[in-house]
Amino acid sequence: MTSSIVALVHRYAELLDDGDLDGVADLFAHATWRSGGRVRHGRDEVRRAYDPVILYDGVPRTKHVISNLIVEGDTSRCYFTVVQDGRAILVGRYHDRFEQVDGAWRFAERIIYADLVGDLSRHYA
Repeated sequence: MTSSIVALVHRYAELLDDGDLDGVADLFAHATWRSGGRVRHGRDEVRRAYDPVILYDGVPRTKHVISNLIVEGDTSRCYFTVVQDGRAILVGRYHDRFEQVDGAWRFAERIIYADLVGDLSRHYA
């Protein structure tokens, strides 16, 4: 269980840094996604949350670094640092809840807390 949940958390960062915004949205097909007072439900609503991400030749030129990941039962929490052009542009926390369906784990909820916000002008339109 724990390794499957860890893999989901890391898969999100990998997909986002690869510019696969549809793949990111697919992770939240059955989930609630919360960030900065915005609440999105399901794949299509979550996908729209990523529309402002600026892509350069198909990728956002970022690295989402996940750290301090703690998994407790069907929940996890971790820190994230978004690096672009060699500097941190966003630092925060993900608090996630998961559910198991037909033996596979999936996101049920993600809450994003942005703790330190830098220059996002080259990341979001």
